[in-house]
Amino acid sequence: MTSAASYPSLQGKRVFITGGGTGIGEALVAAFVAQGATVAFVDIAREASEQLVARLTAAHQEAAPVFRHCDITDIPALQATMAELAAQLGDFDVLVNNAANDQRHDIAEVSLDYWNERIAINQRPMFFAAQAVLAGMKGKGGGSIINFSSMSWHAKGAGYPVYATTKAAVIGLTRSLARDLGPFGIRVNTVTPGWVMTQRQVALWVDAAAEEEIKRAQCLPGKLMPDDVAAMVLFLAADDSKMCTAQDFVVDAGWT
Repeated sequence: MTSAASYPSLQGKRVFITGGGTGIGEALVAAFVAQGATVAFVDIAREASEQLVARLTAAHQEAAPVFRHCDITDIPALQATMAELAAQLGDFDVLVNNAANDQRHDIAEVSLDYWNERIAINQRPMFFAAQAVLAGMKGKGGGSIINFSSMSWHAKGAGYPVYATTKAAVIGLTRSLARDLGPFGIRVNTVTPGWVMTQRQVALWVDAAAEEEIKRAQCLPGKLMPDDVAAMVLFLAADDSKMCTAQDFVVDAGWT
């Protein structure tokens, strides 16, 4: 992110990111490292995450990120990993609940097990990650929690009703937490990306028809990239957003 703004308040801040190994998460990790933050992240994509750490360590030896392999559907494992990292690095100032999976599914084929699995990936970890950083942020006198939603439900996207349900629920979680945690100086906001051109999206979904849809639906020309979303997250993590909470910050080039 060579053209990104510089936020002095992020220097030395301790940041925890879920799903930081690929896609938007990869851009988030790189962006915070470039700001001089102390970054820890979890992901199930071990090889990609280790490659990211090696690349960023070579470029920013003084602020190399820390990676732990963790399946965030296993809440006790997530809690233990976050506790271990906080003990190693210090209590977190910033939590970015980024991890998600937008697997497509047919309404008629959704089983109870599949429903519960999607909730376990896309919704449940957000609450428990926020719970895990709460004591540390209270002790510090504040912090920033950033939850990722999706434009999918705003745009009435087809083919993933369970995913859309979980992403709509993020707004309620954010607003409720913002009210409860505000007295402790903890800001809680949502970032809602549009159709971001991650490697996964390009490989699975972005065909000629999708290209035309993007041109038609976005107000702004061009493709939405992971760095565009990371720029918003940096602002919400920095002290520059000290009076922003309970809000949904949409980065979708005007799609919704």
